[in-house]
Amino acid sequence: MKLTVVGCSGSFPGPDSAASSYLVESDGYRVVLDLGNGALGALQRYASLDAIDAVLISHLHVDHMIDLCSFYVARRYRPAGPLPRLRVLGPAGTHEHVAAASGSTVAALDEVFSFEVHAHVAEVGPFRVTSARVNHPVEAYGLRLAAAGRSLTYSGDTGPCQGLVDLARDCEVLLAEASFVDGEANPPDLHLTGSQAGEVARDAGVGQLLVTHVPPWHDREHAVSEAQGVFDGPVVAATPGLSVVV
Repeated sequence: MKLTVVGCSGSFPGPDSAASSYLVESDGYRVVLDLGNGALGALQRYASLDAIDAVLISHLHVDHMIDLCSFYVARRYRPAGPLPRLRVLGPAGTHEHVAAASGSTVAALDEVFSFEVHAHVAEVGPFRVTSARVNHPVEAYGLRLAAAGRSLTYSGDTGPCQGLVDLARDCEVLLAEASFVDGEANPPDLHLTGSQAGEVARDAGVGQLLVTHVPPWHDREHAVSEAQGVFDGPVVAATPGLSVVV
């Protein structure tokens, strides 16, 4: 399994990165985790748009899903003809949310995307995808992808919660958001600090932690330093183009 960071900026695109998006590949199958602002352009550096096999959406905030609207245009109106329907798994209401955001209709979207609501476990190509609700103001999911005996867990956006620890248990790589900084007046049930991401990694017994979703006003290496204070394993900051073999 190979993970490539397409975009890792938290809450909105930064000067060097699109918002949240990650490409995961195994056995020739390509899944995109989230598709936030600017991600569709960046994705084309790593894969042709007609080579994507499925999209998994963690939740319906703009910085995680809005480029589905552009992906709809790219797939429907390409000069060579429309591409086959693309499987999209997301929270309840993803279909209607994307239609409203794109100014399109549910019927038109149905010609391009095949929408499904996250089940606890789903088979997506070679991946076994396990989803778990996490703490965020909207319906939001952490996602675990397993293939060929290896596992990657993606936190999506979340405050501290046992559900994420359980989801990430013994996985090889945890891709965890670290939007907040220790010592600030951080709202509850919204995001993690670097230390809290490290605590999830430690308590779940993961092999490696990648901290991501750091907003442009914070520093990625500070998030790494916070995580290293509580987690003894390898900690790396997600940066655009970073590839990790899981």
